[in-house]
Amino acid sequence: MTQKAFNTRFAPSPTGNLHLGHGYSALFAARKAQETDGKFILRIENIDDGRCSTEAEKGIYDDLSWLGLNWDKPVMRQSERMDAYKAALVTLLEKGVLYPCFCSRKDIQNAIDDDLNAPHSFEGPIYPKTCLHLSQGEIDVKMATGVPYALRLNSEKAEALIGRDLTWFDREKGEQTVDLSVMGDFVVARKDIATSYHLAVVVDDAAQGINLVTRGVDLFPATHAQVVLQALLGYPTPEYWHHKLITDDNGTRIAKRDNPLTLKQMRQSGMSAQDVLLWLEKEF
Repeated sequence: MTQKAFNTRFAPSPTGNLHLGHGYSALFAARKAQETDGKFILRIENIDDGRCSTEAEKGIYDDLSWLGLNWDKPVMRQSERMDAYKAALVTLLEKGVLYPCFCSRKDIQNAIDDDLNAPHSFEGPIYPKTCLHLSQGEIDVKMATGVPYALRLNSEKAEALIGRDLTWFDREKGEQTVDLSVMGDFVVARKDIATSYHLAVVVDDAAQGINLVTRGVDLFPATHAQVVLQALLGYPTPEYWHHKLITDDNGTRIAKRDNPLTLKQMRQSGMSAQDVLLWLEKEF
């Protein structure tokens, strides 16, 4: 039987320099595409204007080129895709599966503090559905007075439309059944922009024909949310491969927030790309 060609993607946010964990993730995606004569696609996830920079974006290209990776061009940049996200948002609104959320982070935290058993997702506390219970009159007043709001998924209405037997396949853990309680009523469009991480990646994966999403196991819970959006928008569901995370000598996950040694620093220190690739190869 002929192996299906996998189209994969590496989709970093240009908010800083890439580190070894990013290098591993990019190499993992590129390898899965190469092994099946598929496409390795680079996408720049730069919807967060306040944190993203052109300097960091250039650094991504420089680092990946240094590692010897090649990708399809032109590169998709999410900041240029707002019309596509808005169109998807309209579809979801027409299906009646979104509702406005006027809560601030402090409001949500106060509600969580009052509930010692409040469930959490990988993004933090699961939203306690405060605004789901607002009357239309209360919503109209808040909107008329300019109170900022996000749009959240009404998980109950979504489940009524897609059913409870929606599944997706992970190449590490096998077939998975979607569990909306893992993410709760997650944000589909932020207060400051008419999209979110979840909506943007779903729209872009469909547009680019991605049929194998490779990423760290820390994002496993997010797949439940994204498969639901795929179903609601009529998109195909790709396969997933949630790979292990690269850790430091203490066994702690390498993360950008901890200021780890970056690929740029390795390059400037005189390390060869081959040295880095050989180290990453041992992690496969």
